Amino acid sequence: MRLEPKEEGMRWLLQARQDLDDAKYCFQGKRFNLACFLSQQAAEKAVKAFIYAQGEEIVFGHSVAQLLKHAMRYNPDLDDVKRAGGLDKYYIPTRYPNGLPGGLPFEAFDEVDAKIALEMAAMVLEYVGEALIEH
Repeated sequence: MRLEPKEEGMRWLLQARQDLDDAKYCFQGKRFNLACFLSQQAAEKAVKAFIYAQGEEIVFGHSVAQLLKHAMRYNPDLDDVKRAGGLDKYYIPTRYPNGLPGGLPFEAFDEVDAKIALEMAAMVLEYVGEALIEH
């Protein structure tokens, strides 16, 4: 059963919100690498939510920057949040030791990294949430 585009977008947005909530939980527990990763995931899913709501049936990729570029075809105002593409740096190195030039993910990311990641993800979710309501 295929959902209507807006319904599918809302499913993705709800999961994005849960990922952001989980990122905040990890932040409180000083699991900064996971807070960064989950922030990236929240933004990725939020942008995918927007694209699905436009009627696209399949959305590929994990790069927030690339997904935003794709989404801007539908809404050029998403350019306002393009700096959130910086979340892409948290996709691999926050989880895998071989994604770093030495060290371990749980040692490499700190409170400052996590705060920045949370702020960027929250900005994307807010923007996409408003865009979906207007759509």
